[in-house]
Amino acid sequence: MPVLQSLGHDRRATLGRRHFLGAAAAVAAWLPVRSLWADVSGSSPIPSELAAVSGDGKPVTLTAAELKELRAELTGKLLLAQDAGYDQARRVWNGSIDRHPALIVRCESRDDIVHAVQFASAHSLLTAVKGGAHSLSGQSTCDGGLIIDLSPMRGIELDRARRRARAQPGVLLAALDGECQSAGLVTPLGTAADTGIAGLTLGGGQGRLMRKLGLSCDNVISFELVTADGKVHNVSATDSPELFWALRGGGGNFGVVSSFEYQLHPLAHPVLAGGRMYPISQAREVIRGLVDMAAAAPDELYLSGAILNASGEGRMPKGTYIAVEFVYSGEPSAGERFLPTLDKLGKPLNDTIAAKPYVVAQNGPTGASPPALPPGLGVYVRSGFVQTIPDKFIDEWIRAFKEGPPWLDEIGLGPIGGQVARVKPDATAYWNRAAQYEFIVIGAWTDHSQDARNIAAMRDLWKVFEPFTQGYYVNTEPSATESRLKATYGDNYAHLVRVKDRYDPKNLFRLNANIPPTTRA
Repeated sequence: MPVLQSLGHDRRATLGRRHFLGAAAAVAAWLPVRSLWADVSGSSPIPSELAAVSGDGKPVTLTAAELKELRAELTGKLLLAQDAGYDQARRVWNGSIDRHPALIVRCESRDDIVHAVQFASAHSLLTAVKGGAHSLSGQSTCDGGLIIDLSPMRGIELDRARRRARAQPGVLLAALDGECQSAGLVTPLGTAADTGIAGLTLGGGQGRLMRKLGLSCDNVISFELVTADGKVHNVSATDSPELFWALRGGGGNFGVVSSFEYQLHPLAHPVLAGGRMYPISQAREVIRGLVDMAAAAPDELYLSGAILNASGEGRMPKGTYIAVEFVYSGEPSAGERFLPTLDKLGKPLNDTIAAKPYVVAQNGPTGASPPALPPGLGVYVRSGFVQTIPDKFIDEWIRAFKEGPPWLDEIGLGPIGGQVARVKPDATAYWNRAAQYEFIVIGAWTDHSQDARNIAAMRDLWKVFEPFTQGYYVNTEPSATESRLKATYGDNYAHLVRVKDRYDPKNLFRLNANIPPTTRA
């Protein structure tokens, strides 16, 4: 997003660059989501019975005594449909998701998580886990079940001497980035300020520093995890090593993480970052040049590109453009030697590449107050890993925008490689280490009466691109067919099933890129 947001790009066209094209505003307002999910005081009387559903979709009846006991155990709040705050707490960032859980536990401590998990397990409830509430696919909310809401848990502890940070699961990226940067340190995270660290890290964690420092999950030293039986595990390379392996890329399949401990790295200097936007007529040349440049790029250089639609609300006129993001995490003077190569891509319409603080390159309107990209837009995302970029692929990419609907937000490409590829595929659950690129298609709209129609159109559009891909990044769209999920986890899939069988044999944690257990109760 630095490329487009610092270009003054408008709200609709910046939506997709949450993943690929960065951000460019100050980090002064780290936590705009806090007000959206605000705590409320007081609770209404508990009904004599509450209808809910199990993970298998069967009816479950919860009694008043059971609900009162749960409420009494909590430091945080138990919200039912009639309670103030319920309607806000059930919502997620993607406005096309409109679900109504039977109950929500807003956790304020590890013990709250334990009580919520024990309650869900005892009643076999359909269970969703919500961290930062970004939830592109809506898996952190549900109809008729229980939401374990971690968003109130936003504590961060920084150990500057040991270069470590411990963060609770409701922390957002901008907060952790800002806290680390206050000490001249950093850990690789994602690309959108209002994304939660929990889902990001558990799914792998791709971002602007991954080529230099690896994925977010590669930089986790330890987890504190509550498993489906309500037990608390300290998970590291030496304690519960099998869980440690699975949690690094295996998503939310194995429990609820109550804290993450990250390794930090020095980064006190500015970074050379920003973007360039070009006429759509230059798309083929820019894409080809970007691919060639990425192939020879050092680990410090992060590049991404996208064809996008601008609605004309910003400084760029309404139309379709091709844009490139450039982030060099080494000393800015060293990064300047790559600008002449970038110049060969053609004359841009706008150029915002300059030395700036890392948090400015990293955060942006997703961290502004009010946010430039407020929750509530209808969104649909599909992604896939790609090894090569043949001419036919580029032809389809360009054609999609020429023939696609006006609410097609962007189609983007982000090179991976570097340190990500140097880790063996079976060293963590994250398998697709050898993938050269991640490719992503994003639609965004405001008219929710068109949700079903627009989602169907996006699914049809994706059918053209899926044959070019192998596996996908689970943080963009956790739901997938079994064959696509197996392509994502490759030879690690069988190992993940064994871990699932051991720690969640009843599949309590199924609302994710789900690894179904082989055992059944």
